[in-house]
Amino acid sequence: MLLPFSLIVGLIAYAAWPSEPGMLLHGVAGLMALGVIGGALLLGSLGGLRLGVQLAALALGFCLLPLHAAVYDAKMLTRAVYGTYEARVDEIISAGADGQRVVISDLVPQEGARMPDIRRARLFLPNEPALAPGDRIRAAMRLAPVPGPVLPGAHDGQFHAYFSGIGAYGSVTGGTVSVVAAGDEGNMVRRVQALRNFIGARIDAVLVGASAAIGKAMVMGDQSDITDETRDVMAASGLAHIYSISGLHLSIVAGGIFWLVRLALASVPLVVGWPVKKISAVAGILAAFFYLLLAGGMDNVPAFRSTLMLGLIFGAVLAGRRALTMRNVAIAAFVILLIDPASLFRPSFQLSFSAVVALIGVYEMPRGGTPAANGTVDRLVKLVSATAWTSFIAGFATLLFSAYHFQQTAPLGVVGNLLALPFVSFVIMPFGVLSVLAMPFGADAPFLMVMGWGIERMVDVAELVAGWSAGLTGNPLLAGWTLLVGLLALAWFALLAERWRLLLPALAMPLILVFGFEPRPDVLVADTTQAVAISSGEGMALASGRTGSFAVDVWSRHYQTPIAAQHPGARCDSLGCVVSTDAFSVAIVRNAAAFAEDCFGHDLVIARIRPPVGCGAEGVMIGPEQLAAGGVHWLHWDAAAGRFDVRPAITNLNRPWRVVPR
Repeated sequence: MLLPFSLIVGLIAYAAWPSEPGMLLHGVAGLMALGVIGGALLLGSLGGLRLGVQLAALALGFCLLPLHAAVYDAKMLTRAVYGTYEARVDEIISAGADGQRVVISDLVPQEGARMPDIRRARLFLPNEPALAPGDRIRAAMRLAPVPGPVLPGAHDGQFHAYFSGIGAYGSVTGGTVSVVAAGDEGNMVRRVQALRNFIGARIDAVLVGASAAIGKAMVMGDQSDITDETRDVMAASGLAHIYSISGLHLSIVAGGIFWLVRLALASVPLVVGWPVKKISAVAGILAAFFYLLLAGGMDNVPAFRSTLMLGLIFGAVLAGRRALTMRNVAIAAFVILLIDPASLFRPSFQLSFSAVVALIGVYEMPRGGTPAANGTVDRLVKLVSATAWTSFIAGFATLLFSAYHFQQTAPLGVVGNLLALPFVSFVIMPFGVLSVLAMPFGADAPFLMVMGWGIERMVDVAELVAGWSAGLTGNPLLAGWTLLVGLLALAWFALLAERWRLLLPALAMPLILVFGFEPRPDVLVADTTQAVAISSGEGMALASGRTGSFAVDVWSRHYQTPIAAQHPGARCDSLGCVVSTDAFSVAIVRNAAAFAEDCFGHDLVIARIRPPVGCGAEGVMIGPEQLAAGGVHWLHWDAAAGRFDVRPAITNLNRPWRVVPR
């Protein structure tokens, strides 16, 4: 049970190490674990052997990310390149009305273009021609370095791209993409993508708008057509998890196939004496695996985790053993982290496993005897209460992680799930499965129409609950250490038995509520654009730059506040700007002629050109070198100290996934 948590500690230790650990450090960690195991075997100590195994898991976690990067041959582009290239399409990330997002590899420069030293790149392409894995394309491209995080502690695109073997982001500059050679039609990945495209086209032919977008997300894992408005409504009502294929969907599909096959076999007299339950379990496993392929395979962590769990559950049925145990969760977590160790640092992994650990942990706790349900009303009450209780447990277990990553809570999520899950369980998913089964015969339209009706009612519920939640949802900004506290509480909950497992989560909650919240920034400085946002009244406003840029949009979404186009306290000319507030003053220098006047007398000086020595000595100086090394800068005014607290989005450049400025 402790092995996955030891592996996780090793992964976190590597990611948080101040510089890239050398081979010597990795070797020492492994030798220490082997030494403890060897000593325990010589002494016949079971406790020592257990300690050695845990140390070995920790050492493995410490080495796993660099080993994974070596397998992917990860290299990062350090400066933009332009030119015509041929490349092979490896993966279709999404394909919608706005274009296609694909992963390419095997780049070959054409017409004198420079060869980029990368293995793979992610491209945004026009939606024509339609592409499939294995196709070889030719186009004029712009390949750029992968951007870093846009806020301290935010999603780190460089980290995740590096451990996926993606060294650059790019787009087509000429507007034309030609397919040089089609891929092998017998390739399994290509066939699965063709099937996904076929299913998506059939859904689009029958459904429109949010129904089509959510239908494709729930059937085949493609969320690219879901609008921001729909996402916001679903998140506010606590229903955002429904369009992300996970345990709920796979359980309905695989469990439904298990039940149908078992019912069908039990109705046939000729199969008396057959292992009907085991045959049905095999059918359930195959259904889960097929659904995983439609959902994007192992890249879809919640779906992959759920498929592993269902495999273990149905495997327990085949072996005649108990299915739902914390041990199965530990095995699934260990396998996923071995295959994709970087997934630990993604919200999907954290949300998925925290919910499952909580549900199984509560399920394992002793309960008083519950009287059997008699009659339809009693069974209905039990079903409603079980749904509400399950939603509450999962929502509470994932609250910390969702609040940290998405800065949003859904206070009425239990109500939303209680009202929406009947549509999901009894209408959307069953008729979605029937529509896929009917597609080869061209008879899917009636089933898709019923599924679409169910989605419309689910969206109605989401809008209703989101309206009730107006004014109740907050914008919590949590410190990074709260995730470690949450992990520790989760480990305690998973390892201890009975009611003692509730102790640490109960202690962690007030600790986070009292000490875990971050202050809001007073100044945000973009690194690659001119944007500088400064607090203004209840929100923020730009002293430099323009609205609509990527960084400004992300800042606005993250802090859930509009950023005005012009700061009321800004006085600007051709040389720069000076912004005065009740608490501090900021000088923004655009031209070297402004340094003589603006270098002194301000609490913060921001310069896009190299400043003279001593400039900004009275406060904080952020120049081009700081922006190149640290990326976006976050600043909060400390009134007691009379200074700014400064946090760069990038704290060091000596890790292999960092793009070193040149």
